Amino acid sequence: MTSPLRVVLAGGGTAGHVSPLLAMADAIRAEHPDAEITVVGTAEGLEARLVPAAGYTLRTIERAPLPRRPDAAALRFPSRYLRSLRQVREILTDTGADVVVGVGGYVCTPVYRLARKAGIPVVVHEANARAGLANRVGAKHAAVVGTAFDGTGLPGARRVGMPMRAGIARLDRAAARAAAREAFGLEQDAPTLLVTGGSLGALSLNRALTGALPALSAAGVQVLHVTGAGKTVTGEDGEALSAPGYHQVEYVDGMESAYAAADLVLCRSGAGTVCEVAAVGLPSVLVPLPIGNGEQRLNAEGLVEAGGALTVADAELSPAWLEEHVLPLLTDAAALQGMSAAAAGYGVRDAAEVMAGLIVDAAGRRAGEETA
Repeated sequence: MTSPLRVVLAGGGTAGHVSPLLAMADAIRAEHPDAEITVVGTAEGLEARLVPAAGYTLRTIERAPLPRRPDAAALRFPSRYLRSLRQVREILTDTGADVVVGVGGYVCTPVYRLARKAGIPVVVHEANARAGLANRVGAKHAAVVGTAFDGTGLPGARRVGMPMRAGIARLDRAAARAAAREAFGLEQDAPTLLVTGGSLGALSLNRALTGALPALSAAGVQVLHVTGAGKTVTGEDGEALSAPGYHQVEYVDGMESAYAAADLVLCRSGAGTVCEVAAVGLPSVLVPLPIGNGEQRLNAEGLVEAGGALTVADAELSPAWLEEHVLPLLTDAAALQGMSAAAAGYGVRDAAEVMAGLIVDAAGRRAGEETA
């Protein structure tokens, strides 16, 4: 009797890591219902809530980020890292892993190291156009390296796209539009702008929209503004922002409904967002977050070059810019249709399934070597 496939997935901390990790887990389980899937993360990251909620086993290890300066954290790092190595060794032994999959972050560093030492195949998925340190190290000896974008520089990498939830990957925007607009209280025929800064919101997007809202409303544009959980955008009077056709919500449970309702989205260019709007063919105006190592700017480049998006620097985003560039676009159906087709042509919908196949193949190669 063949033993079930045993997969260890490592990563976490942010939704950008957890979401593709869970999408790959779901795709593996869809093809191999008896697969034994274990996720390695920390008790502090989003995975602590999201992984058990998705029905998968979570094993936590010591949080041991690489210190960037000589301080107290640097002094504690060696002992923390050694504890994380012991914990990972125990997990790999307990699970009898056939393959290890990493999505990046400091959780992956000890997992990659010990998997290689144990002869367990490693599969890496990199979500950003500029790879993080853990994946740059892990990719050097990985059996498979999949990326969401071209140009990461990782050895042996191939662009497979971003693994994403089936609700987004299989979205038919045209078929879902009427129901989505009705659910949000939107008019069926008015040009519709979706504005979202992600779960935490984005102050610069909110400010620009607030200033441009009178012009948008006067032109008959309706706005669905997802402000972020616990956030309310107010006008000059301190009251919740209000205008004809303006609809403000803090949170959307399942962004596919917002994508279906919109003709155009104004948003940050996080890797997940860029890949999602491309996959569903939603034209976008991307405003890279002006901090970090510049990965959001790089994330946007491919979709912009394909013709599916515009981009504007955060410092240049203003009410006047929206009125000059976004307002005419929203009232140009032909231009939006062309951007939609370009986005869909660039986007990838089956990344989770492709990665699942590569993961199973990597595990199979090891099994074949063991029985040869």
